[in-house]
Amino acid sequence: DADADIDADADADAADAATADAATAATAAPADAADAAAPAAVAPAGSPTAQPAEPAVAQPAAVSARTQPMVRVRADLLDKLVNEAGEVSIARSRVDNQLGNLRQSLSELTENVGRLRSQLREIEIQAESQIQARIAQTREHERSFDPLEFDRYTRFQELTRMLAESVDDVATVQANATRGLDEAWQDLHRQGQVMRDLQQNLMRVRMVQFGTISDRLYRVVRQAAKELDKRVHLDVRGSNVELDRGVLETMSGPIEHLLRNAVAHGVEPRAARLAAGKPETGELAIELRQEGREVVLELSDDGGGLDFERIRARALEAGLIDPNARLSERELGDLIFVPGFSTASEVTEISGRGVGMDVVRADVASLGGRVEIDSRRGQGTRFTISLPVTLAVAQVVLVSAGTRRYAVPASGVEQVLQCKPQALATAYADGAVEWQGKRVPLFYLGTLVEDEGQGPVAQHFSPVVIVRAGGQRIALHCDDTTRNQEIVVKNPGPQAARVRGVTGATVLGSGEIVLIINPVPLAQAIAGEVLDRALAAPALPAVSAAPLPPVVMVVDDSLTVRRVTQRLLAREGYQVLLAKDGVDALRQLQDNVPDVMLVDIEMPRMDGFDLTRNLRADSRFAQVPIVMITSRTADKHREYAASLGVNVYLGKPYAEDELLGHIEAFTGERERARAGADHSFTTA
Repeated sequence: DADADIDADADADAADAATADAATAATAAPADAADAAAPAAVAPAGSPTAQPAEPAVAQPAAVSARTQPMVRVRADLLDKLVNEAGEVSIARSRVDNQLGNLRQSLSELTENVGRLRSQLREIEIQAESQIQARIAQTREHERSFDPLEFDRYTRFQELTRMLAESVDDVATVQANATRGLDEAWQDLHRQGQVMRDLQQNLMRVRMVQFGTISDRLYRVVRQAAKELDKRVHLDVRGSNVELDRGVLETMSGPIEHLLRNAVAHGVEPRAARLAAGKPETGELAIELRQEGREVVLELSDDGGGLDFERIRARALEAGLIDPNARLSERELGDLIFVPGFSTASEVTEISGRGVGMDVVRADVASLGGRVEIDSRRGQGTRFTISLPVTLAVAQVVLVSAGTRRYAVPASGVEQVLQCKPQALATAYADGAVEWQGKRVPLFYLGTLVEDEGQGPVAQHFSPVVIVRAGGQRIALHCDDTTRNQEIVVKNPGPQAARVRGVTGATVLGSGEIVLIINPVPLAQAIAGEVLDRALAAPALPAVSAAPLPPVVMVVDDSLTVRRVTQRLLAREGYQVLLAKDGVDALRQLQDNVPDVMLVDIEMPRMDGFDLTRNLRADSRFAQVPIVMITSRTADKHREYAASLGVNVYLGKPYAEDELLGHIEAFTGERERARAGADHSFTTA
């Protein structure tokens, strides 16, 4: 327990000095008295001292920590070390991406070498058969000579053997490159482990215990209780939980403000508490615990709770809500975070100024956290604040609008919906999506970031991300999303830091600079501070009226043919799927049904004829148009392809205009047939 007999002013000075020293220490040692996390009694007004508290019992771990040698390091140098470690991590990520591309290229080279070997073997067989034919002819015309004397290799046989040696040399180079790549990958993996350990140790250096600010919190409660003539007892639990120094410094002010509000608005006067059957001394509690990559801070009191009738009356006076709106207690509680909102009848140094709670929410949001309220009439109020453990490393989800990408903290992402065009258009018309029985306002990412040049991209399935910040949620329509990934948080600079909704920046492995944003404040700026209770929702942009791009699947074992055809079709506005053979095509068809298929005949594992036979036997793909493009132009091949159900048969090389004409004709028919298709949401 903190010693309550110490004079308030002297205690405050000592606490401030201890906090300043702890903030600049490289490793945080527990404070002598505040680390025990036991309740501190606050002296009521008019009483010289409170009852003496029990002496704190020193923990064995704390004793051993004090015996360790300590080194003081300037905070700016420590931050510089963390930033440099982040730069090394970014460089390693770029190397990782480059090795991944190299591995993919070597995999394609391995497949090509294998195919080249099989083709070369066929050529050698043909060459050997020609030699045997010459020997047979020699027996008939030159019977006076031994047939073996006429076994002479022509230039063709010599080239086949030279080609075989060249293929073996290429295979050897490929095997050596693959072996070297595997070793480099293993070395990079070990280096990544060392890098993660280094970052974690640097993060531990930045960490300080919450107990280092306990004395300041006791002082705030003591002074507020003295000025308001109340008896209040503060209990701090989990003070040994560690947070990033930057997080703790940012949250010190908001926590003090919440404590003042709890004393001023939450805890009732002595007479009121006695009349309600409560103890004369009010109870305040701060509890910290770590949950995964977040630290949860709960600040609760046993006071009278929020006065929802008064909140509603003040909100009506300020025009924040509609008079006919039926709001739940949770929705009314969210109104206290609106700037300038206050229920106090008079202005004092502690309350009534209409500032503070909006700053609390802004500070929590700037750290990538969220704050929630749970209040019960006559029983008290609980504020639950979720904060990241550290500000240097974060888990994010990358979202994109057009060609620009942004990072959203993964802690605020609740779910990703995959929405068909008709359902998305309906949601835009209604201004919200239905999610778990709730109405969530819908916004397009390009609109929130005020990128006028970006509009929604027409897709067969569009991702809609449900994002939460505190008690508010929005549905964020974006063009693309990625899985959770760990990034190194960088300071965006003073200019970007002042932009609403921007919480940081990062550099991806590709070298791309991405802003870390909190979409909820951006949506609040458009729809009003309380999203789902705004008086008049703004006009939301409709989904792009452009038709969905037709999907064309290219099935060919030649990498060059696939790439050339992909560029041709993408330039014409088609969405292209690539498959290297029939087996790969059947696998991809389980998830996507294309509008048109371009199929080669000669392919490994499953050729074009077998693929066509399988497609026509399946009712799901029986109507998919098939354009067969091959070098086999004989009538026999054409007739056989027609008997299997091939719609168009083209020879290589094909005329681009002719191919595009056939694709346009087929896709037009498919789009007209799909016009009356159903719409739905699917969950990802």
